Amino acid sequence: MTVTVITDSSACLPAELRARWGIREVPLHILLGDADLRDGIDDVPADIYAREHVSTAGTGPEELADAYRTGLAESSGVVAVHISSALSGTFGTAEHAAARIGAGVRVIDSKSAGMGTGFVALAAARAAADGADLDGVVAAADAAKRRSHAYLAVQRLDNLRRSGRIGSAAAWLGTALSLKPLLALDDGKLVLAQRIRTFSKAVAAMIDRVCDVVGDRPAALAVHHVANPQGAQDVAGALAERLPACAPALITDMCSTLAVHVGAGAVAVCVDLNPEGAQLN
Repeated sequence: MTVTVITDSSACLPAELRARWGIREVPLHILLGDADLRDGIDDVPADIYAREHVSTAGTGPEELADAYRTGLAESSGVVAVHISSALSGTFGTAEHAAARIGAGVRVIDSKSAGMGTGFVALAAARAAADGADLDGVVAAADAAKRRSHAYLAVQRLDNLRRSGRIGSAAAWLGTALSLKPLLALDDGKLVLAQRIRTFSKAVAAMIDRVCDVVGDRPAALAVHHVANPQGAQDVAGALAERLPACAPALITDMCSTLAVHVGAGAVAVCVDLNPEGAQLN
């Protein structure tokens, strides 16, 4: 039996990719008034990022334990790849759930979000499909973490300020809400990468950063957006023009849980510097 790979809805993995590689998904949660909505399962308002009295929560311990037990019953082991522990409590909950089940479940902190997490899950699933054992699948996931990069440009900083997910950039948020900075994930934390005054310049800086990281190598690229499909298309088009060795970027809506934190108009790029995974199929 092969190893089962499980991730959470923050990975923004399209259903067809999850089906292709046999990746299972557990939902993060959106708390809207008295409603507890499961991201990727329940009907979430399209403008959830603009709603008042909305917050998010990680995957619950019983949800995780149930998913791990089911996966373990049907395979030789489970590798669970989750959103950065600096951004969500899901990883900590997952560790406790896995400890209750036993050594057959390994939990990976992706140190990322969006397809930064998704690329790690895909690397694990490819290794499992190639027949790797539990240790081999974990090693593939760990290697993917080291070659991952993620950048984010936001239209407004209000959502990030309210959510407290801004990390080391928090010191200037109170007086700098007019900025449209370039943000990056660094060791799982969302940090300031560059101070910029306009959104268009932040997007241009993000494209430059991605091109610098990738260089002439093939890499897998994903572009996420929140209610900004044209912006995402423009970023993907610019990357295609400047990075001819890379396959066209995967473009997806940002999952609702992440959208709540980054707000309308946001555009993000995730990079996997693995040439073997560059085709995203």
